Amino acid sequence: MKIVFMGTPTFGREILKCLHQNGYDVVLAVCQPDKYVGRKHVLTSCEVKQYCIENNIEVFQPVKIREDYNRVLEVNPDLIVTCAYGQIIPKIILDKCKCINVHASLLPKLRGGAPIQHAIIDGYSTTGITIMEMSSKMDAGAIISQSSIDIDINDTYSSLHDKLIKVATRLLLDTIESVIDNSYVAIKQNENEVTFGYNILPQQEHIDFNKSYMQVYNQIRGLADVPYAYGIVEGKKVKLCQVSTSDIVSENVNGTIVFVSKGLGVVVDNRVIVIEKLQLEGKNITSAKDFRNGVARNWQGVVMC
Repeated sequence: MKIVFMGTPTFGREILKCLHQNGYDVVLAVCQPDKYVGRKHVLTSCEVKQYCIENNIEVFQPVKIREDYNRVLEVNPDLIVTCAYGQIIPKIILDKCKCINVHASLLPKLRGGAPIQHAIIDGYSTTGITIMEMSSKMDAGAIISQSSIDIDINDTYSSLHDKLIKVATRLLLDTIESVIDNSYVAIKQNENEVTFGYNILPQQEHIDFNKSYMQVYNQIRGLADVPYAYGIVEGKKVKLCQVSTSDIVSENVNGTIVFVSKGLGVVVDNRVIVIEKLQLEGKNITSAKDFRNGVARNWQGVVMC
């Protein structure tokens, strides 16, 4: 079996690694082009490309796969496996090749590019992994297999991401042989149950402290560690990097900063969300306790908006 893998970030790298280390013949990996990263604009390869370089796997990085796809067809793969690639696969590839996708939600829930973040932000108690047939419509293919996982009240994007990688690699190994010998039975998705987890927009990072307590808490943990949710204090952006719930009550208006034993808190719905780590615009991430004793020593009672 000749396999082409298509993916870009860490999640994709772990699926590629799973295939490669379990003896599957990955002859080509397709990923997004290198990007300029950070303040110094350093040209950086994605996680999938880095793994390929380390393991002598050919890499193909089209700017637009819908226009530049011939290399994939030249390889003539028996199977294409995709996971978090970041571009829509053109119909000509789907028509000529058997294609499956590893998606980080229980489809038809949370179709789109940010299902892990939205599972937390939208208050889901359960999510999981779906392996599906690829179709021309985003994440709408028939379901081959699924595995679920509970979302803990303390899970952040990062912790849930790592848990789902383990679920995904196990499910892929349990599923792929039935795909190869075509013995699986696929189930069409119920279009009446579809929800979406689209990529996070910049405006969705800004916290509205007038939302409910759990809505604010879920937004903050759903965006940790990428890209972080933030509020504005004295005209500067403050990213809330690590928070926890509490039973501390307060009559202050929503968004009011209060001092607590762990450092800082912010009032939402007459209750305090404890801030444990934060990042002031232009500064490094720091503990809220250290920050309170320094920059924020006069923030008691200031409203974050």
